[in-house]
Amino acid sequence: MKLNWKPGTMIYPLPAVLVSCGSKPEEYNLLTISWCGTLCTDPAMCYISVRPERHSYDIIKRDMAFVINLTTEEMAFATDWCGVRSGKDYHKFEEMGLTPGKATMLPCPIVEESPLSIECRVREIISLGTHDMFIAEVLNVLADEKYMDKESGKWHLEKSNPLVYLHGGYYKLGDFIGKFGWSVKKEV
Repeated sequence: MKLNWKPGTMIYPLPAVLVSCGSKPEEYNLLTISWCGTLCTDPAMCYISVRPERHSYDIIKRDMAFVINLTTEEMAFATDWCGVRSGKDYHKFEEMGLTPGKATMLPCPIVEESPLSIECRVREIISLGTHDMFIAEVLNVLADEKYMDKESGKWHLEKSNPLVYLHGGYYKLGDFIGKFGWSVKKEV
């Protein structure tokens, strides 16, 4: 039997990402976000939702740019730490031993330790209540070549041990079940 439960954001798991922002090294910041996702394929668009009181909010709003850096099991401590500490009080890259790298299309840094960095230009900001949604166009994706299968040309994010967020906790992913369309694939 199902129970009626209070309305809430129960669409889990979500990626636990580090959003990097700032246009000058002295203001580079990291913000842990799980309220993020895909909006459109063509043009490639995504979103992040940020509380206006967060230190990164004004930086992202001013520059209209950010980078979504996917995280891994190895980055779990830094991912959590960057979500509970403020960039007003800490230089998060230095504190967590993370490397700010050069983005291709934006002044924002990427996180070199991330397997995938998604460079985003904000198109629109929508105030929703506790969070504002930054709707952004993906300008470029930087993928760590160590997860590239050079023979097939396929990039394997799953080999990076992605970190996900599920209702207050961080988890690693489980076993592979099937490729998109496997349920209707015809036997040959």
